[in-house]
Amino acid sequence: MEYSTFGRHVAVDTWGVDFDLLNNAEFLQAQMVEAAEACGATVLSVQSKQFEPQGATVLVLLSESHLSIHTYPERGFAALDCYTCGETVDPQLAIDYMMSVLKPTTIHAKKLVRGLGELQVVDPEFKHVELVKS
Repeated sequence: MEYSTFGRHVAVDTWGVDFDLLNNAEFLQAQMVEAAEACGATVLSVQSKQFEPQGATVLVLLSESHLSIHTYPERGFAALDCYTCGETVDPQLAIDYMMSVLKPTTIHAKKLVRGLGELQVVDPEFKHVELVKS
């Protein structure tokens, strides 16, 4: 059996997110698991850390790779990324889900197409999310 090395990696910087959403590792963990399931990924494990005085990191290990968020609530900023291998799980769906939860005012995003040779960088299209992109 031959396996494909194809994968997609979506990285997003979000701004203008509510402090309380970004400063709650437990809430973010639950939402990240929902996001992974929304894109059809298989969750293997979850790690989260609530920082003091503020901030959180959540890492969702997927059979297909990973979904992560690191937050700076005092700046209204969160960095998210989702990488999935193969054709069947679309990381953009997980990111779209998280954008609908976080409701940032501004996003900066790129999608890398990986595993086909030279990396391809594209601007992702967000579905079901009303955002100001810049």
